[in-house]
Amino acid sequence: MQDIDLQPDAAQRQQIAQLLGLEAVKKFRFHAELRPLNKSDWELVGVMGATIVQPCAITLAPVTSRIDERVTRRFLADLPEPDAHEVEMPEDDSIEALGAAIDISALALEALTLAIPAFPRAADATLSDQGYLEQTPPGATPLPQNTHKPFAGLAELKAKLEKTEGEAPKPRK
Repeated sequence: MQDIDLQPDAAQRQQIAQLLGLEAVKKFRFHAELRPLNKSDWELVGVMGATIVQPCAITLAPVTSRIDERVTRRFLADLPEPDAHEVEMPEDDSIEALGAAIDISALALEALTLAIPAFPRAADATLSDQGYLEQTPPGATPLPQNTHKPFAGLAELKAKLEKTEGEAPKPRK
């Protein structure tokens, strides 16, 4: 059994943030145990914890999220390689083929990537009762609802074009 404890320093966390499109990775730790399952297979069981900052999906204000994920992977030496162009995902997504090496850093980064909130929301970011985004800077007047319909003038233009098509062409001088 091998004990693993990855804690990237500030420079490495900054690189991770840039790679994943985050504003910051404040904390990141991957603690796991790698142990043999039998003569040729291995199992990795651990936890990944991180504190990240990313933009709010509505306001773009910074949102800090705490992530704690349990990570389990089983590396099997005799896992058959898929031979078709289309492959069904196995029910157990913790199983991987055992290669020449197990990249623990890549596993930790994958666990973080999969756990990042897709649509983080700042505490003050709200939608209106009608489901519209309403985010007005302090002191600014909200836009009237009719300005939220950019294609409303197309019906008017279509009617105008249809009217001119029905008229006889004017002779050129």
